[in-house]
Amino acid sequence: MNWTAMFDPMFFIPFSTGLLVAAVLPILGMYLRLREEWLAALAFAQLAAAGSLGAAILGLPVLIGGLGVSGIAAAAKAWLVRSGNNGYAILMVAGWGASILMLANAPLADHLGHALFDGQLYFTGLSNLWSMAAFALVAAMLMRWLSGKLLLERMFPDFFRARGLSATRFHLLFDLMVAGGLALATASIGVMAAFALVFIPTMIAYQWGRSWRHSLVIATLVSVVAYVVAFEIALVEDQPFGPVLVLSLVVAASIGWSLKKLSSGSRG
Repeated sequence: MNWTAMFDPMFFIPFSTGLLVAAVLPILGMYLRLREEWLAALAFAQLAAAGSLGAAILGLPVLIGGLGVSGIAAAAKAWLVRSGNNGYAILMVAGWGASILMLANAPLADHLGHALFDGQLYFTGLSNLWSMAAFALVAAMLMRWLSGKLLLERMFPDFFRARGLSATRFHLLFDLMVAGGLALATASIGVMAAFALVFIPTMIAYQWGRSWRHSLVIATLVSVVAYVVAFEIALVEDQPFGPVLVLSLVVAASIGWSLKKLSSGSRG
């Protein structure tokens, strides 16, 4: 990798922003997969894109729009849970429809639309970096407190209720955190790339992890390595970052699946 270029502010800021995204999203994704709510990640990302476009059209800060709309969706998630992934799918297609209509009727938002859907990481600035850094710090502190409660509620629900704990409060806090992280990530790397970082590294980790902590490490390592590779390829080949990152993660998933099959075959 051309590390010399990373010291140029033109590349250092986007690289650092994306690196934080790649380190944080798989951790949140592990808990979403634990609760079988991974589709919620795509719904939040799509709604964040719609909110960002709406804010740009109204002349408001883009990050505020993305955070606001995805946060509202997270707050409403308690009612969506009753319909399972159906509710998340409805939110996802609604966000997509709203985004396309805004792009069709507000040509000035076309550049932002490409960035949100193609993942033009190289156009991010200091505001994206500091926002993501602040989020990563807050998320790290919150997850130290929330992790045990989320695991206990999922693995031992009867014991969780016997202790008089409220799952609704913990779920709401976690969902708001996920919505915030995905809104910030979508503004930097695009909708599908953000979702891929939530979904694919955790899928690999669930295959290979020997314990919860081991799986968290695997998911983070897969995400960060795929991110660094994708950043270099997209930079050298002058390609949009989002699709390159998604394909890098798909390759990682294919390698992980193949190695798992070979490992299972050799034991058989």
